[in-house]
Amino acid sequence: MDTIKDPMIWFLVGIGTAFFFVGDRQEAIILFLATIPLLFMDAFLHWRTQASTASLKGQLAAEALVIRDGKRLRIDSHDIVPGDLVVLNSEDHFLPADGFWESVESLQVDESVLTGEAFPITKRPIPFDAFRAAQEVLVDSESLGFAGTRVLTGNGLLRILFTGKETSYGEIVQSVSAITHERTALQHSIARLTKGLIYAAAAFCLILAFIRVYQGHGWLDALLSAATLAVAAIPEEFPVVFSFFLGVGVYRLAKRGALVRRAVSVENIGRITRICTDKTGTITAGQLKLTHVDAANPLSESEVLSHAGAASNPDGTDPVDQAIFALSQERDLKIPLRSSVIPFTEDRKRETAFFENQGHAFCAMKGSPETILSKSALSSEEKNKWLDRTTNWAREGHKLLAVGIREVTAAELRDGNEPDSGFQFAGLLAFEDPARPEVRPAIEYCGKNGIKVLMITGDHPQTAAAIAKDVGLGKGQPIVISAEADPEKFEADWLKANPEFLRSADVIARCNPIQKLRVVEALKSFGEIVAVTGDGVNDVPALKAADIGIAMGVRGSRSAKEVSSIILSDDNFRTIVNAIREGRQLFSNLRLSFEYLLLFHIPFVLSAAVVPLLGYPLLYLPAHVVWLELIIHPTALFAFQQAATSENDGAPERRVSFFDKQDALLVLLVGLAVTTALIISFVTGLSENSDANHGRAKIMALLPLWSAGLAVFLTKGKSRTANIIAAVSLLCSVFLIQINWLAEPLHLTPLHGLDWLKVCATVAAAIAILFILRKRFSSR
Repeated sequence: MDTIKDPMIWFLVGIGTAFFFVGDRQEAIILFLATIPLLFMDAFLHWRTQASTASLKGQLAAEALVIRDGKRLRIDSHDIVPGDLVVLNSEDHFLPADGFWESVESLQVDESVLTGEAFPITKRPIPFDAFRAAQEVLVDSESLGFAGTRVLTGNGLLRILFTGKETSYGEIVQSVSAITHERTALQHSIARLTKGLIYAAAAFCLILAFIRVYQGHGWLDALLSAATLAVAAIPEEFPVVFSFFLGVGVYRLAKRGALVRRAVSVENIGRITRICTDKTGTITAGQLKLTHVDAANPLSESEVLSHAGAASNPDGTDPVDQAIFALSQERDLKIPLRSSVIPFTEDRKRETAFFENQGHAFCAMKGSPETILSKSALSSEEKNKWLDRTTNWAREGHKLLAVGIREVTAAELRDGNEPDSGFQFAGLLAFEDPARPEVRPAIEYCGKNGIKVLMITGDHPQTAAAIAKDVGLGKGQPIVISAEADPEKFEADWLKANPEFLRSADVIARCNPIQKLRVVEALKSFGEIVAVTGDGVNDVPALKAADIGIAMGVRGSRSAKEVSSIILSDDNFRTIVNAIREGRQLFSNLRLSFEYLLLFHIPFVLSAAVVPLLGYPLLYLPAHVVWLELIIHPTALFAFQQAATSENDGAPERRVSFFDKQDALLVLLVGLAVTTALIISFVTGLSENSDANHGRAKIMALLPLWSAGLAVFLTKGKSRTANIIAAVSLLCSVFLIQINWLAEPLHLTPLHGLDWLKVCATVAAAIAILFILRKRFSSR
């Protein structure tokens, strides 16, 4: 029903009907067929919404292993109810619902799908008896499990609290289903423009038909006059040009690594004023990396790394262990084989391994810095020094682990009993999710061109601040706000009532998906054109609510891709900048093409209507209209396809309408001036030769020259394509007018040298008027 209300549909149907009644049934059929994709567009988008919701649900476990009445049962996840006890491990690793951990064993969970946090979360249990003993129990996030997240290591029992729509994951699904795609400003503008032109064309046709009858020309002449004017006046080029330019934009973006799912996004992306970007996997690489080994004397970095590798599982899925072995392989280190291991647990906060090296037995320990330091033989002063270094590393956004080493006896090696003290402190391991190198120059481009970048992440404020500073947000001094610290400020009403709160921020940390959605909606309410980048399910609501949703193609989840307008095939933040530049160029190209169409159509249509109204013969015969249309179409489609080249494009285009009042006034004044010149040229041609064909020849020389002059002037002579089209259209016009056997069937007579001189002078004067008015209006 919404699609049927679209003026563009009725515009195409109206044009097709007009062509049908004037006898051009082929054009009519083509235009009728062109309405089919538009009719089904909204249905398709609705279907995609349903598909994305199904994809979100697909991230949940299909089945779950539960304990009921002391028995283990495998049931459908839809049958889980609050109170169920779900068994989770590395095999049944997706959590089917929300709950709290009743017991855990070396349990680590990846919650990035909801929070964007890159690091694994270690969970701790809350005994069920704690809930029996009190009516209310305060539970922190480390004891909670959330639907859609997954177990990385260990196992545990999850007592279910919420299922279905009541889970955090369910809120995301519901918020996505409630969001609809909006039409872009350019779509609205073109709809208004075409509607106005249709009404004007219809009015002119009716008036002309009645006046011709009144003048005594008869109904056949009246109908021919009206039909000819209708073909000239109905601006079918506008939707054709719009669709063609969007297609070219889609192609150019694809070459730059941005795959467009909604063609209108190519136009809208050029008007972006705000980019809300995720951190993990977008600004950062989305992979935990061991970046610094802070060795304690007298050990070397290689020795510390070797000891850490001995205390890690080479076959495990723990990202920390994987990062340790990745750096070890990069440095060609040989990790000793461990003979036994005491695994990491929440209460121990360490992992211990026994191994032999060069005839000696050793015990290596890896864990939290506080734990390893408490087991070491360092003095209090030295322990405090290393704790300070740990704090400094953490402030820079690093995750810290410490390593300790101790030589043991052969008996201790066989027994595998962990020593309680006497460890040599080996050093610290600093992990980070590093920023992509191409992000900083991309953010610099945004800053120079009026685009504000806002990082929204679930990470700790200090971690987010370190990354933001590294990529140059806030000119190296980012303003960081914690959504967790001030949750009341992230209510929808408060955000919309305090625009400066968001406008001043560079980073929002500890932000959940619903808060991120509220931020995007608030920015849009301030008049911002918002792009949102992301790759996870936690980004889906904001991606769909944004004017432009940009998903990462390599790391992005299926749900994120399906609700986004654009997918980056290379996950490169720099590609966003290239897409913005292409979008801006597209908007500029479209404006030039539409300005050309209006500056040509206004004098074309007005002269076709006014000359017969004044009692003179028809100015344009059907063959002349076809001739001019063959000039208009290729010029409008190809002459203004300029590529994006400038690095500093200036502030984004914020106008809501396609042409503002000054643009409209300029087009109208120049159009009226050229119309006057056309009418005078025709009338003087009649008086000179008493022959309508001579007057028509002057007009058919003047209009192609006007078209060529416009194409060259509007592109500033920099478009090779525009120059070629202008030259070809002029040469063809000269041949058609000056060669007798071509001119005669077209009801034209060849022009004299003085006629051509007058035509050139008229067009030059019109171009001069356009130049003067443009300069005058732009200086205001």
